[in-house]
Amino acid sequence: MKILVVNAGSSSLKYQLFDMDTESVIVKGGVERIGIRGSVLKQKTKDGEKVIEQDMPNHKVAMQLVLDALVHPEYGVIKSMSEIDAVGHRVLHSGGDFDRSVLLDDEVLAICKKNAELGPLHMPANILGIEACKEVMPDTPMGLVFDTAFHATMPPHAYMYAIDYNDYKDYKIRKYGFHGTSHKYVSQEAIKCLGGKAEGTKIITCHLGGGSSICAVKDGKCVDTSMGFTPLAGVPMGTRSGDIDPAVLEFLAAKKHYSMLDCINYLNKQCGVAGVSGVSSDFRDLTKAADEGNERAKLALDLFAYGVKKYIGAYVAAMNGLDCLVFTAGIGENTYLVRKAICEDMDVFGISIDEKRNEEKNDGSVRDITAKGSKVRVLIIPTNEELVIARETKELLDR
Repeated sequence: MKILVVNAGSSSLKYQLFDMDTESVIVKGGVERIGIRGSVLKQKTKDGEKVIEQDMPNHKVAMQLVLDALVHPEYGVIKSMSEIDAVGHRVLHSGGDFDRSVLLDDEVLAICKKNAELGPLHMPANILGIEACKEVMPDTPMGLVFDTAFHATMPPHAYMYAIDYNDYKDYKIRKYGFHGTSHKYVSQEAIKCLGGKAEGTKIITCHLGGGSSICAVKDGKCVDTSMGFTPLAGVPMGTRSGDIDPAVLEFLAAKKHYSMLDCINYLNKQCGVAGVSGVSSDFRDLTKAADEGNERAKLALDLFAYGVKKYIGAYVAAMNGLDCLVFTAGIGENTYLVRKAICEDMDVFGISIDEKRNEEKNDGSVRDITAKGSKVRVLIIPTNEELVIARETKELLDR
C-alpha cells in the first residue's frame, strides 16, 4: 500500500510518499513560494534531488505539479496515480469535533472550515491543500490527521480554563494542545523502550523546536500538555512568548498604541528567545552568541530551559511519578546544552543524564542518555510526524 502524506502551509506544501508494507519513504519533497514569484519544487529520492522552478499561483497548481513529478518518466517514482492508495493530510485543529483521525467527506470538510477561526495561521492553508488535492485526485480516499487529536484524552480539569463556563460551551474556549502527531509517535517509541506495555507508564515528552510543547503521557494517553487554545501558550519558543499575564496585552496596547491584532502578532512573532536575546530564534546562533559573552543570549537560553524544567516538574506531580523523559524535534534532538540545562538539578525527581552520551552527535537513531543510577530513563527520540499520518490514514482504510 502506498500513501501520500501532504502538509500544506500558506505558501508551501511538503509531501512524502510511503510504502506502508515496509513503512519506508519512497520519495519526499516540498513546494515553496506558492503564489509568490520564484516558486520552486524540490523532490528527493535515493538517486538524488530534482529541482523544478515554475510559477505556481495557487495550491491546485502546486499539487498538480507534485503529482506530475511523482509519475515523471525520468525522475518520478511511480508509473501512474493509481498506485497511490490514499492521501493523508495534516490538519491543525479539530475544534473538539474529532477525537481521532477521519476520512474526508463533505461534512468533515465543512466542519474544518467552521473551525478555521480557531487556527487562523494554519487552518486556511490546510484546507487549501485538502481542496487542491481533492480536485486533482477526486477518487482517492483521504485521511485527515489532526494535531489536536492525541490530546483529546485530557480530563476536563486539565483542559478547562477558569472562565465563564458558558463561554467555554458557546465559543469552544479551552486548552486543545498541538504537536499531537509528534507526541504520539515519540511516546509510543518510548513505551517500546520501557518494555512495550503502555499500562502503568508515566512519560513526559518534550517537543522542542521553533515551536515547543511538553506533554504528560500516562498509560499511553495524554493527560496534559503545555500549549493551549492556540500554539502560543506554554514554554517560551523561537519567536512566541509562551505563557504570559494576559493583562500585558492591555498595557502594551496603551503604551504602543497596538490593536488586539497587533498584540497577538507581537506575542507570536516578536517575542520568545528571539525577542529576549535580540540575536536570533535559532538556538545555534544563541549558543554561539552566549559562548562569546552575549548576556542576553545566555538569558534567553536560561529562560527557555527554566520554562521546560517547570513544566516537567508540574507533570511529574500531575502523574505522581515519572518513568521516562523524552527529547525530540530540532532543538530537543540536536542541542545538547539545552538538554543539559533542563536536566540539571533534577535529582529530586530521579532525573540524571550521562554528559558524555548527551554530547554525542545526533545520528538519527534513538539514543539513551540516562546516567548510571538515574531512576528515570532519559531518551532522545527523533520524531516522525509524517509516518504517524501515514499510519493513521492506513488504519482508516483498514476499518
